[in-house]
Amino acid sequence: MMAAVFFLFISGAEIVFILFIVLLVFGADKLPEIARGLGKGMRQIKDATNDIKGEITRSAQKQGIDVDITKDVRQEIDKVKDQVEEVTGPIKRKF
Repeated sequence: MMAAVFFLFISGAEIVFILFIVLLVFGADKLPEIARGLGKGMRQIKDATNDIKGEITRSAQKQGIDVDITKDVRQEIDKVKDQVEEVTGPIKRKF
């Protein structure tokens, strides 16, 4: 999450400059190897995160805890939608 927030404050020109510096330091022949290593590392992090999420979900289901949060959110959204339609029903414009 911090990486996503961090990249919000970097412009395109700054990213190009950083890539240029990396190219100068490591050379063009090492860049594919570095990118491959970064990709593998990010994939391992993603897999580990998914494993942890799955384990938490399985243990919550064993304990009888409702893990379907979207159902509750959908019900609340539908309630608000109904209330808005009740208020704006007579006001709606007909095109």
